[in-house]
Amino acid sequence: MLIPTARRRGYVAVITALMTCSTMWTGQGLAAADGSSTPTVPTPELRWKACTASSPFDCATVKVPLDYDDPGGRSIELAVVRRKATRSDQRIGTLFFNPGGPGGPGSVQMPENYESFPREVRERFDIVSWDPRGIGNSTAVNCFASPEEAAEWNASKAAGFPVGAKERAAFAAAYEELGRRCAQRDPELLRHVSTADTARDLEQLRRAVGDQQLTYYGISYGTYLGATYANLFPDRVRAMVLDANWDPRAWTNNASDEPARTTSFQRLGSGRSAAQTVNRFLTLCGSATTARCAFSAGSPEATRDKYEQLLQRLRKEPVGTWTYAGTVADVVSSLYVVQPRATQLAGRLQDLWQGRVPEPSPLPPPPPVPDPNPYLGEEQATAVLCGDSPNPRDPGTYHTLAEAAATTAGDTGRYWIWASAGCAAWPAVAANSYRGPWNTPTANPILVIGNTDDPSTPLSAAKALTKELADARLLTHDAIGHTALFNPSSCVNARTSRYLIDGSLPPTGTTCRQDVLPFSAPQLAESGGNTTTAGLAGLGAVLLLTGGGLLFALRRCRGDR
Repeated sequence: MLIPTARRRGYVAVITALMTCSTMWTGQGLAAADGSSTPTVPTPELRWKACTASSPFDCATVKVPLDYDDPGGRSIELAVVRRKATRSDQRIGTLFFNPGGPGGPGSVQMPENYESFPREVRERFDIVSWDPRGIGNSTAVNCFASPEEAAEWNASKAAGFPVGAKERAAFAAAYEELGRRCAQRDPELLRHVSTADTARDLEQLRRAVGDQQLTYYGISYGTYLGATYANLFPDRVRAMVLDANWDPRAWTNNASDEPARTTSFQRLGSGRSAAQTVNRFLTLCGSATTARCAFSAGSPEATRDKYEQLLQRLRKEPVGTWTYAGTVADVVSSLYVVQPRATQLAGRLQDLWQGRVPEPSPLPPPPPVPDPNPYLGEEQATAVLCGDSPNPRDPGTYHTLAEAAATTAGDTGRYWIWASAGCAAWPAVAANSYRGPWNTPTANPILVIGNTDDPSTPLSAAKALTKELADARLLTHDAIGHTALFNPSSCVNARTSRYLIDGSLPPTGTTCRQDVLPFSAPQLAESGGNTTTAGLAGLGAVLLLTGGGLLFALRRCRGDR
């Protein structure tokens, strides 16, 4: 999933009892929320070494059971990465980070986006991430014999989503082929890449670093992982930030055993949220001059009309390889991190308007890790998504649902319905899933952050998760983009840092503002962007955003989920 940051100066930690324990706990059983426990699993050993020559990051590989109910059976490997706290004399412990997806390789995305974390957090915590089981540099789901084979399969289906009967048939056939390939390659692994399995891996990693309790930051899919961990291991929660949230009841279809009639992202509300976000992007663009937004037509209404006309033209005749559906997918994924991608998107749309094939945006430099470009085939995210979350099994259902979604969410409604079409023919269901309850009391409260205009996860999901968790506080971010971490606010960063360092939650009802909206001149947010009466006294100086970067695109056509 991702990038950018803002930062301020630090604070004095108060809760020392939870901070610096270095005791290694070995042979500990994994207690579940219902009081039961899985068989005893030894604590893995992390043998850190520099990821590459002169790299500031350390790398390690650990082994964990494929099946925690059979710890003596097959084991798999997890690729782990660490950046030590920059002020070792004030180190609190370890902050574990999951970059979302599912399918985000933390061993690449954390080093790539390290500067996105507030300075105080980088000073006080070792930051650790990992490639979840089934993903990237860990023991990975891979259903193809070669990269060329995978590329050929990907080219057999439409970019974004199918339009017309011929493309729908090819889409269904492609995913049927993917299901057959995956069932033949490693069916056992497919059944053991659930979020509950990954939560147990996270508990093993917590034990391996020696922290008594978990400090965690999860974005997007990582919020579902965090909620799962919090309910499986409630007494282990020290601090947990869940940013850009998935509603776990929606994701699990309310734990129903009935066949799913709706898709995962439909239940989450992603299509409507994306439509709202695109509308705000076009409004901001239309309110700016063409010097700031190349696609501006002089007013918000005229710019929205121009966008609709462009999509209609692309449905009739693509510009090079840029189709209607591929363009919709690009718009959605480009609004995940709006600085600088919103400006780049506006330029691409203007190129298409003028009949030119857009130039590709530059990619960020690779981070200093052994393999910054691991195989990230679509089957990796699909294995987690389809194993965890119920979706219709009839391929024909997706077209019906997509056209119904288009009546309320337009083009993005179609996009998000088709995003889980791979589940129709997926050959496996998670052997060890967690479907609730979600309100198990935790040792400490959880901080939930939701953006008002998010192309993937609606604010309504953040509100729902806050209510479903036993003890959580919502921090609303008036912003466009996916996650507050990568679409930063000095106010959000200040609140998040204080919570992670000393456990202080923002006042109930706090709303922060994005530091810099697309197409506007950079400026310091007044009072840190906080719209509550509570000030930021004692939190230190609020500084402007100085970090930067680009969205790490796992799948350019489909976007990060």
